[in-house]
Amino acid sequence: MDLRDVKEFCIDTSKYIITIFVVIFIIVYVASVQQVVGSSMSPTFKNQDILILNKMSNTYERFDIVVINYKSSKLIKRIIGLPNETIEYNNNQLYINGKRIEENYEFTNTEDFTYTTKNGEYFVLGDNRSVSFDGRLLGPVDTVVGKTWFFFKKAWFK
Repeated sequence: MDLRDVKEFCIDTSKYIITIFVVIFIIVYVASVQQVVGSSMSPTFKNQDILILNKMSNTYERFDIVVINYKSSKLIKRIIGLPNETIEYNNNQLYINGKRIEENYEFTNTEDFTYTTKNGEYFVLGDNRSVSFDGRLLGPVDTVVGKTWFFFKKAWFK
């Protein structure tokens, strides 16, 4: 083995090591993959759809789809209430600070409720409100894992 071979080996190995570190950095700090489990976000997402999350975002808007931690699992939900707002459901209608908000999907049998978020808190709901374990039981959340960048439908892979 001559000096050229050693130099080439070191360069090739360095490329692989740098690539591995870049991938690890992206997974830990920038983006992650989350699979939809269950039907709480139906009809928007179906069971086993795949989401790519932006973990660097720290600003969220109403109706963003986010992932939150709950015990040892991750839940996919939609932000309904922003910090310092009163969220109310009355007769299957959403009200934010007393103003009716139009939603693009139809829900029935949603129990009436009212929650008020504090500074730094968000109120989240699943799109399939009749089966979703969400802010109605959890209350407001103050930590978001990431916001959905894009997604892949399970049906696309059949």
